[in-house]
Amino acid sequence: MADENRVILGQFGAAHGIRGEVKLNAYTEDPLGVADYGPVTLDDGRVVEIVAVRMQGDGIVARVGGIGDRTGAETLRNRRFSVDRSVLPPIEEEDDFYYADLVGLRAERADGSPFGTIVAVQNFGAGDLIEILPAPGARSFYLPFTRAVVPLVDIAEGRLVVEPPPEIEAREDDGAAAGEDEA
Repeated sequence: MADENRVILGQFGAAHGIRGEVKLNAYTEDPLGVADYGPVTLDDGRVVEIVAVRMQGDGIVARVGGIGDRTGAETLRNRRFSVDRSVLPPIEEEDDFYYADLVGLRAERADGSPFGTIVAVQNFGAGDLIEILPAPGARSFYLPFTRAVVPLVDIAEGRLVVEPPPEIEAREDDGAAAGEDEA
């Protein structure tokens, strides 16, 4: 899904029950609104439609058209899904953006010095993370995508400002660049 015209809306999880429902992690502002955008394209190329969503405890459970049993629901497990950017509402506020817009931005410190490039935005269940590649050939690493760590996102200028947590700063001060292995 490297197509810049596509925006990832979420990811399916495990099957839920025996009637084809599946757990879902929505990346939309309103998690229950994830079904409002029409058919979605899975990262394996299949096109499906989320026909219903509901809250189940702290999570979301979805019903997908054409999926009527647990076996079918299992084929969706861990599949990310996206839509064409054109079906999403236009961004009207200067400070608003889609996470897909962050990929490729320069990460800089407040003084303008380079920190790396954003290669992905992830959420493994404990909050949003930005994945940063400090330099070509180096190992990427994650930082929390919070206002404290990322106080400024400037899509128009192609950059965001990063204020790394103290443990990342300490590691760099010890001579190990963020993301490198220590011997």
